[in-house]
Amino acid sequence: MSQPETSWLRLDKFLVFARFCKTRSVAEAMIEKGAVRINRQPTDKPHAKLRPGDVLTLALPQGVKVVEIILLPGRRGSATVARKLYREVQ
Repeated sequence: MSQPETSWLRLDKFLVFARFCKTRSVAEAMIEKGAVRINRQPTDKPHAKLRPGDVLTLALPQGVKVVEIILLPGRRGSATVARKLYREVQ
């Protein structure tokens, strides 16, 4: 049974579903320390709403990554599925 699609998704959930973070607590810590920007605006709110078309700037351990959100997932899937959720901008 698939989940109903919504027009937005929490930032911390997206980071886990797209496999940028292993858990929501890791995602929350990353967001709260200021390592994430939404559409160039800094955020420290794990509950920030993301929509398709938003651009995330992520300061990851392996370097800065800029991605545009294409799809909002209903759950965490395989790495192949996660890769289809966003497009690298930089």
